[in-house]
Amino acid sequence: MTDNPTRIDPKRLEEILQIAPFHRWLGLTLRSCSSEQLELEMPWRDEIVSNPAIGSAHGGVLASLIDLTGLYTILSQGTGAKATADLRVDYHRPATSGPLVASGKIIKIGKTISVAETRVYGPTGNLLASGRGAYVC
Repeated sequence: MTDNPTRIDPKRLEEILQIAPFHRWLGLTLRSCSSEQLELEMPWRDEIVSNPAIGSAHGGVLASLIDLTGLYTILSQGTGAKATADLRVDYHRPATSGPLVASGKIIKIGKTISVAETRVYGPTGNLLASGRGAYVC
């Protein structure tokens, strides 16, 4: 771990989250933030459906949610993450309704690379997708 960076106030983190138009389009909101984890919520949107036969969300939207949650989990701890260096996503079951809740946890804070793990849950608590991102600091 690096020297103890100053955590970002959750209210300020919510403001930062709303700066990017894509984040606003997704409707992301900060559910909770602690030193152990961060939770983002995304409401269901018909525009994210890629398989109308079963009404499931596009995997790229879930991957984006995993990526953003990992990034903001690291940012919340005061680490200046700038970009995604690597992202791995596993899909466990189709996302067919919402809201979607993404829970991020820090794996490692480093001087050049930090790593976070994210799990995405559906409205009934089923694990839909999970992933791990490495972020350039």
